[in-house]
Amino acid sequence: MKMRDSKIPDGPLADKWNNYKAKAKLVNPANRKKLTIIVVGTGLAGSSCAASLAEQGYNIQSFCFQDSPRRAHSVAAQGGVNAVKNYKNDGDSVYRMFYDTIKGGDFRSREANVYRLAECSASLIDQSVAQGVPFAREYGGYLNNRSFGGVQVSRTFYARGQTGQQLLLGAYQSLLRQVNTGKVTMHTRHEMLELVLVDGKAKGIIARNLETGAIERHAADAVVLATGGYGKVYYLSTLAMGCNSSAIWRAHKKGAYMAGVSWIQFHPTCLPQHGENQSKLTLMSESLRNDGRIWVPKKAGDNRTPNTIPEEERDYYLERRYPAFGNLAPRDISSRAAKERIDSGHGAGPMKNAVYLDFSDAIAVQGKKNIEAKYSNLFAMYEKINGIDAYKEPMLISPAAHFTMGGLWVDYELMTTIPGLFALGEANFADHGANRLGANSLLQACVDGYFIAPYTIPNYLSGELNAARISTDHPAFAEAEKTVRDQLNRFLQSKGNLSTDYFHKTIGRLLYEKCGLSRSKQNLEEAIVAIKALKASFEKDLLITGDDKLNSELEKAGRVADYIELAELMCYDALQREESCGAHFREEYQSNEGEAVRNDADYCYVSAWEWKGESNPPELHKEPLVFESVELAVRSYK
Repeated sequence: MKMRDSKIPDGPLADKWNNYKAKAKLVNPANRKKLTIIVVGTGLAGSSCAASLAEQGYNIQSFCFQDSPRRAHSVAAQGGVNAVKNYKNDGDSVYRMFYDTIKGGDFRSREANVYRLAECSASLIDQSVAQGVPFAREYGGYLNNRSFGGVQVSRTFYARGQTGQQLLLGAYQSLLRQVNTGKVTMHTRHEMLELVLVDGKAKGIIARNLETGAIERHAADAVVLATGGYGKVYYLSTLAMGCNSSAIWRAHKKGAYMAGVSWIQFHPTCLPQHGENQSKLTLMSESLRNDGRIWVPKKAGDNRTPNTIPEEERDYYLERRYPAFGNLAPRDISSRAAKERIDSGHGAGPMKNAVYLDFSDAIAVQGKKNIEAKYSNLFAMYEKINGIDAYKEPMLISPAAHFTMGGLWVDYELMTTIPGLFALGEANFADHGANRLGANSLLQACVDGYFIAPYTIPNYLSGELNAARISTDHPAFAEAEKTVRDQLNRFLQSKGNLSTDYFHKTIGRLLYEKCGLSRSKQNLEEAIVAIKALKASFEKDLLITGDDKLNSELEKAGRVADYIELAELMCYDALQREESCGAHFREEYQSNEGEAVRNDADYCYVSAWEWKGESNPPELHKEPLVFESVELAVRSYK
């Protein structure tokens, strides 16, 4: 298979999306009733897409593995959502947001996709306010904004530290309205285990009912994957335990390319690991960096409590190294800087694996009440977990695996290399390049679902109107179901002595060490060898208790099997890209000051990988990145 056309419209950058919408093919209302679309995932991207398409008249089959769409992981996002409104009159514009995002991604994303993201952002705020999302407001009633990392304007709209939850409630109520009208059929506690192709096109899925164990066939005219990212491959991450990569990975093995797979964001403000028996890490919103100052003791191995360390013996290392942006430097830079300080012996906390986030100056200037008004739920969460009052003592924070910029390769229409298969939100690679700016995740998920897919999916379906409707009796469904049953039976029949958690923790630890915040040729080659050995061990040493009915260990086995294969591709991707860019930091390619050194001459492209079978290495395809509106420059925040 060759590299697919990205389908970027003609015309000036600012006109491309309008040109596309003007020429996109439509489906008339009478024909929409005849078409069915499967949407897997009910987070912001999935719920907004399902609700929007159902409102148009399409029949939607919506799937989530949780017991309610409200439990999708979008609910965990805290700090805010970016949009160009320029309410602060501080110089913001669509172009400035576009440039900030391109630069933030270290010039490794498509201009057209990123400009569209910025262009559609203002409409999202109008949509959300109409739904009743309670954004923070100033005294006079206007919507308030704050800053996030990597920018010098205030464009982030927020609802205290619960922005994701509030946006999801808005999308959820829109989705449930369509459920009530009968246009959306909701399948909770169902997990997609296989994609069904007919004549090379996506025509359905095989799903497992997690309550009964029943294997079900579902047919459609198009399939949308909005299943989030794969950061849980690291085991210890900010993601919920159920988050997984299986939907996109099964699609990859059916022919959908994966792109930018090794571009993984480590969030700089998370609670540090406190023991070996921990199952996840807790995110503390990036918004805290608006008022908190990050520092470590200047003296290595300093065991004094933070409040007893004098000001002159504190190293505010982000302010020192990046004076123009200070504590609001982008996430990849902030996380690497924290790792450097921790690795050099200046870490704080019981395990010396953290840095301090200090609010004493902000409280002294603004008063405790104003800080409470902004962050009270975050401070309460911190005290509940750590037993420390962050109004009186600095927080302990540390980088943790958080967001995946990589995902399924999609074109401008958000369609994968498989016709009829679309990927939205974090499930695709499209908008963030090698590093995502804070508060752009909620934006991408909502824009994809509310404003892009409702144009691009009908454009595809307009060509399917005369095609025969596929039923679940088609041989392709029987074949896909057999694949699923065979794998589940293999897991149940395995008579080893190691649990799924053992393999998940092992692959996570390996990736943190070899393909984490920093990488090297030697470490990546060692990781690939180790992953192959772990995969062989998984096949013979796995033990699954219970039967094929209600069985969480059986669920996890499939997810971990996918993680092991995904981890290998991540290492191939990182090994192949011999440069440092964004979150991909190759130790061999750095400046004398420890900053990332890009290689635009050889690596200014998107790495898109094709699955070539169990025993074969993946095949690399290159999508060149063409910059017509911005000039490639050294990414500096100093």
